Amino acid sequence: MILKQEVQIGEDETTGELWDRLKVVGGNLLIKTLQEIEQGTVKREKQGNEFTLAPMLSKEMAKIEWLNKTALEIKNLVRGLNPIMGAYSFLNGKKIKFWKVDIATDEEIVIENLNFLKNGTVVLSNSKQGLFIKTKDGILKILEIQGENSKKMPIGDFLRGNKVEEFEVFE
Repeated sequence: MILKQEVQIGEDETTGELWDRLKVVGGNLLIKTLQEIEQGTVKREKQGNEFTLAPMLSKEMAKIEWLNKTALEIKNLVRGLNPIMGAYSFLNGKKIKFWKVDIATDEEIVIENLNFLKNGTVVLSNSKQGLFIKTKDGILKILEIQGENSKKMPIGDFLRGNKVEEFEVFE
């Protein structure tokens, strides 16, 4: 290794947004590396053993597991697959892709006693307030979604043209 630079990943940053930032960082490091090579001031460092290999992405890993995943795990799955392929689930037999989600706060939605509901259940759905889905440990607020054979859009626009009923279950 010649040069390296650590970057922080934002709490809501998607893969696409991170990629755009890393292009700039990488380009600047390349220029600096070439300058140091040209000047003869380059210092090389052996890469350590502390690294991880990312698995190849597959359609199977993009499917949301409502029963076993927490709200944060689902949010991170959605962020990690945006814009590559999108995380997806099925509602009434139709494939729905999730492009942007967040964890709902108590100020956004207060629903008592959700324990009897299955994870993946729609707990609130309207074009003004949005779409909220129960997870293993909380409520996921959907911000951007894509219906089957449709384009991605903000959740309010999607709900004005598509009916998603409360208590329907994503699978």
